[in-house]
Amino acid sequence: MPTISTFDMFKVGVGPSSSHTLGPWRIVQRFLRELGEAGHLANLVGLRFELLGSLALTGRGHATDKAVCLAVLGEDPETIAVDSIEQKLTWLAGARSARVGDREIPFDPTADIRFQRNERHPDHANAMRCVAVLGDRELVRTYFSVGGGFITAEDEPEGDATGARAMPPHPVRHAKDLLRYCQETGLPVSGVVMANEKTWFHEEEVQRRAIAIWNTMRESARRGCRIEGVLPGGLNVKRRAPAFLRDIVPDIQREDIERLVKTVREANLPFDQIVRVVSCYAIAVNEENAAMGRVVTAPTNGAAGVIPAVLMYRACFGPEPITEDEVTRFLLTAGQVGALFKQNATISAAMGGCQAEIGVSSAMAAAGLAELIGASPAQVLMAAEIAMEHHLGMTCDPVGGLVQIPCIERNAMGALKAIAAATLAEQSDPAFARVSLDEVIEVMWDTAREMNERYKETSLGGLAVKLSVTVGLAEC
Repeated sequence: MPTISTFDMFKVGVGPSSSHTLGPWRIVQRFLRELGEAGHLANLVGLRFELLGSLALTGRGHATDKAVCLAVLGEDPETIAVDSIEQKLTWLAGARSARVGDREIPFDPTADIRFQRNERHPDHANAMRCVAVLGDRELVRTYFSVGGGFITAEDEPEGDATGARAMPPHPVRHAKDLLRYCQETGLPVSGVVMANEKTWFHEEEVQRRAIAIWNTMRESARRGCRIEGVLPGGLNVKRRAPAFLRDIVPDIQREDIERLVKTVREANLPFDQIVRVVSCYAIAVNEENAAMGRVVTAPTNGAAGVIPAVLMYRACFGPEPITEDEVTRFLLTAGQVGALFKQNATISAAMGGCQAEIGVSSAMAAAGLAELIGASPAQVLMAAEIAMEHHLGMTCDPVGGLVQIPCIERNAMGALKAIAAATLAEQSDPAFARVSLDEVIEVMWDTAREMNERYKETSLGGLAVKLSVTVGLAEC
């Protein structure tokens, strides 16, 4: 997949999971679209969706069934009013029917969404079987949610997930390719990536999209720093982000993200308070994610807080207020690093454990920050390598199948590691580095393939089985 765009890596959607919420949502949309294109909607009398593998094991906690329902209702994750979600789901549960195309068909979520907990597809951990009842026959298609909101059909190479695109001038498959282009052109990492993006978008469109992503990240951080209460799902996890800022930023100043950043910048905080603020931003975003709020998949929803926290760190504690150009450079750099993991390993926790989510997001954030603090291209890649090296082997063991424990705190740790990695790399000579980014990606993939399935987003091992809690979720 040498044509992955930054804007494939960063998707706007609804939490709590890119692979278990956004992916299935997109699968249903694609299935219904394909039914329409094939002329089958006129004969449609029913729909059924069967979740396999990890989707079945942790789908309830990850709101997979809710995503399927919302997609059947014709809603889109980028535009749905998040405060209306529960109302729409309640309506569907009562009506037990939905309009698909110009037809009203019966659809009972409790019967027509099936969690096949004992069935695993041989080709992928996140498989979803979509069934259309067409009169007296059934049409069945199987799709995979391959991480980060990417989807693919059973009979389709994963590389086709982004569709056919023109080849960019600097096609990057490995980190060594990216470094070579930087050396040949004299451009920073973000410059090479911008040249590639301009194959598909005008430069102004690239910048517009980057700022739109940043604005969505900032809004999720703002909401997370304001909203208190208990997260849904049955674990009774209390939102903590607002309390982290309470004695630093007055409540009223958290209504506006610009005032929040300005207040923090002017506070001249000591180191321990800086750690608190960065952790707050990461936790705030992922508390929003856990509550089915709108976030940016970066590169996944379970790791959606890392990159916003590091960007907010730069905005709050950089030598000057962050500019739109810096935001664009950060996201282009981070997106390219994420693409390297997508191309050569995985960004799916169901395939690789949490190293594929928090680890990848930390590597992306470290690279982006290194670019902004003046690191060379080799140091930028070194920053990404350092960040991933210290996430190798991290398991995915969500308690109750919810993206809450340990996921929310892990975002804070991933952000802090990214800042440390960028700082270390910028002060180091990559010529003396013993491990390259390509090598650590290869090791990460080897580790993923050797990891026991219990630690790959199944909630069958680790904290998910050791933690003594009562979860109010059926089948978790």
